[in-house]
Amino acid sequence: MTQFETVEHDVLVIGAGGAGLRAAIEASAQGVSVGLVCKSLLGKAHTVMAEGGMAAALANVDERDSWKTHFADTMRGGYYINNWRMAQLHAQQAPDRVRELEAWGAVFDRTQNGKIMQRNFGGHAHPRLAHVGDRTGLEMIRTLQDHGIHQGIDVHMECTVSSLIKDGPRAVGAFGYTRELGKFKLFKAKAIVMATGGIGRAYKITSNSWEYTGDGQALAYHAGADLIDMEFVQFHPTGMVWPPSVRGILVTEGVRGEGGILKNSSGKRFMFDDIPDNYRSSTADTPEEGWKYVAKTDANARRPPELLTRDHVARCILKEVKEGRGSPHGGAFLDIAWIKEKISKSEAHIKKKLPSMYHQFKELAGIDITKEPMEVGPTTHYVMGGIRVNGESQMSTVPGLFAAGECAAGLHGANRLGGNSLSDLIVFGKLAGEHAAKFAKENSSIHIDNELVDQACQEALAPLDSPAGSQANNAYEIQYELQDLMQDNVGIIRNEDDILKAVDGVEKLKKRATTVHAPGNRQYNPGWHTALDLKNLLLVSEAVARSAVVRKESRGAHTRDDFPEKDDNFSHVNTVLRKQDDGNMQVVQEEIPPIPDELQQIIEDNK
Repeated sequence: MTQFETVEHDVLVIGAGGAGLRAAIEASAQGVSVGLVCKSLLGKAHTVMAEGGMAAALANVDERDSWKTHFADTMRGGYYINNWRMAQLHAQQAPDRVRELEAWGAVFDRTQNGKIMQRNFGGHAHPRLAHVGDRTGLEMIRTLQDHGIHQGIDVHMECTVSSLIKDGPRAVGAFGYTRELGKFKLFKAKAIVMATGGIGRAYKITSNSWEYTGDGQALAYHAGADLIDMEFVQFHPTGMVWPPSVRGILVTEGVRGEGGILKNSSGKRFMFDDIPDNYRSSTADTPEEGWKYVAKTDANARRPPELLTRDHVARCILKEVKEGRGSPHGGAFLDIAWIKEKISKSEAHIKKKLPSMYHQFKELAGIDITKEPMEVGPTTHYVMGGIRVNGESQMSTVPGLFAAGECAAGLHGANRLGGNSLSDLIVFGKLAGEHAAKFAKENSSIHIDNELVDQACQEALAPLDSPAGSQANNAYEIQYELQDLMQDNVGIIRNEDDILKAVDGVEKLKKRATTVHAPGNRQYNPGWHTALDLKNLLLVSEAVARSAVVRKESRGAHTRDDFPEKDDNFSHVNTVLRKQDDGNMQVVQEEIPPIPDELQQIIEDNK
């Protein structure tokens, strides 16, 4: 048997972003030993790229806000296929989690009377996003790390988990390797929390960093956990489109929250051309009436159409491009410089509110956003689907395996509202850590079969051991082909023929991936890492495509031009994916439990 190091913890948290850190902190606070595994260096989590803010009904800027309104907005944004219990808990607990971060040292922007400042964001009825300029995710990670470092948490940096290990139906361990030297590690644990993030690297154009290869979703699926709603992939309307080297990098919704407007190549503010009926006002739709700047206007002023839900704004930009009114490089123009007409000293104001965006465009595109518009277009950003969890405990359908953050599903339904992701991390990270610790205390004995560990070793070594030569495949080539396949066929606008082409294409790539060869040894070998990540990327790509086939309607982030309308037959169902005994993927649709009358009334009252 290949040599490996054995490490034992009561609770193992895989992923060190906002959800993973918050879970580790909470589990440690419950008095159990905690291990934290991160694929990159601690502090390099993808959470730092979340810029605009975290949604919580603090009511600091608009006193009409409440958890009930936040709940109703989240359900409406998710087209009512959300896990309603998760949406309720999120809306109720987010304010306390934000205040907790403040108590731990987070430095938020402030209102004139010293309260946490909140800004507008798409789909939210009131200014709700607590923020730190446009660096909110970075401040969250800094705060959680500074607080968590004193909790006695063991951190395993630059370590990738390649397999989960079970004892009967229960998850009891994880097998992985150090990315630098390729040394194997076996983690024994009484409970495991997955907090690995999303799947964005399955697409060619994405705001996601290299770590986002669907590890948590794939690991949980292969361990027997259900995945749900993987067809719902969110394309953020505003990513950079030029120059090519930075295509897809996120342009925060905070730009539009601070007053940025979208224009086509003719200079027309096109978002007024397509406002959904449930957002339409009885007043005339002029740019002046649409404008709302939180610090300057009456609280009853209309919010701009640029802050409609992300799926809608992305489709509107795509329509302008397809009809020949796009920007020179296939996007639209996002203009924040125009606020000089409204605000004195606008240049200093923009630099204060959007420092990262100013620096990003100045350094990467040679554009001064205080003087000229940005060129933006849709970019793969977030997956609403993922590991199916219990709404209160965050435990998956595999005992002892929990999930939180983007790799868990349910809260966001068919489309996530901006800002709900950061508050999602701290609300459900806490709950996952709390219940994982409780599970570990109640289920203390574990047994790991050496044959399963040996099998995990062999699977990890397979790309190194496979023969080179003309029959061998290159992991990078397969990954690039997969990204093109998904981008072209399961993107923003879908149809049956394209989706089936993706399903067939993924099957062919899976066969080629069985003969992937990674030259060299285990030390400093990115080709080997890519080969192991490829297994996860292929799994989540298949999950997205197969889920998209069966949902024959358009809803939220899933838009089909062959079924352009919502269908009541799909209004109350989740798409569920399970691994069958023969290794094939089963796709079924299951009814969502009915929402309680009191919560349904809240939705009705806030329409």
